[in-house]
Amino acid sequence: MPNGKTVYLDYAASAPMRASALKAEADYAASEYADANPNSLHTRGRLSARALDQARSDLARSLGGRFRPSEVTFTSGGTESNNLALFGLAEGARERDRKRNRVVISAIEHDSVLDVAPALRNLGFEVAVVRPGRDGKVTPEALKAELGDTCALVSVMYANNETGVVQPVPELADVAHKAGAVFHTDAVQAFGRIPLELSWVDAVSATAHKIGGPVGCGILAVRGRVNLRPRQFGGGQEFNRRPGTQDVRGALAFAAAAKECASGLEQARAACSAKARRLYATLCAEGTGIKPSVDGEVGDDKLPGTVSLLVPALDSETLVLALDDAGFEVSAGSACSSGSLDPSHVLSAMGIPRQEALGSLRVSFDERASDADLEAFARALLDVVQKRTGKQ
Repeated sequence: MPNGKTVYLDYAASAPMRASALKAEADYAASEYADANPNSLHTRGRLSARALDQARSDLARSLGGRFRPSEVTFTSGGTESNNLALFGLAEGARERDRKRNRVVISAIEHDSVLDVAPALRNLGFEVAVVRPGRDGKVTPEALKAELGDTCALVSVMYANNETGVVQPVPELADVAHKAGAVFHTDAVQAFGRIPLELSWVDAVSATAHKIGGPVGCGILAVRGRVNLRPRQFGGGQEFNRRPGTQDVRGALAFAAAAKECASGLEQARAACSAKARRLYATLCAEGTGIKPSVDGEVGDDKLPGTVSLLVPALDSETLVLALDDAGFEVSAGSACSSGSLDPSHVLSAMGIPRQEALGSLRVSFDERASDADLEAFARALLDVVQKRTGKQ
């Protein structure tokens, strides 16, 4: 354990709160409208509504892509945003054109997209899954082959949560539109980490806790021209798209974290890319028994702070627990449950052999991770692998 402290390197799961977000929460708590319902007509309610509107405007500006504040819906996080997008956009498209009964998603999506597929089929939709290449990317050609003339919705994530591979979203959206389909992207991992090209996108999901905001606050931005059917009922909040009293505290903290990320995006991206390149060079050197899950340099086609590794001689659970004992908190690219280990669906979809996929490891961080901590982590991982496999 480095200097007796635990080093957290699982930012892709949830990033530590930023000082700007904590300050926004503290300022809210000290305000005269703290805990007021933003839907109330009295003075405190109107002040709360004004603060919520400001957060909505700040997030729309941080997203880019010419999304208007009125097109931003607050949710409880990325999972709810993705669920609302998949159900709401598919049903909305079919409502406008009854022949639109096909949904296309990629094989590397987060479970909050993939697990919607059976429910969509129960609602009468056909669901097709497009596979990536070995480089982790879904090509426009592969997507086009799955569309047809009945496609209602295409959903392909902006950047993968395990490998960090960035998808060619503008090109994919163009293919979807030419087929008459709506295009949604899950930008939960990408938002705040890389510049987003969203001009062609009809809907985008993001969440606060991946960028140093609070857990429990997300957004779904949907173009006004697109039909979105609500999935919950019981109030007119969020422009009738998502009922329930809004979390103003969370919205303000989310907006503060997003503004901080946007203001320092290029510097943070360059710093994280350099850190990732050094990690790959050290860990994947000849003879270590470790290799990257995706070949190539860290560049525009990969998230700068996501390092995706394969240790074929070991399994993910062993690696994660051994590193945890050494004081480093990272995650596996595979799902450990009930004592059994299954390979990551993302790595399997990319064609990575089962034995290699079982030894996947994800290290994720932002510009706040120190070089010293990353170097100590690299030494610890090499030591774990050497002791268990004999690799030098």
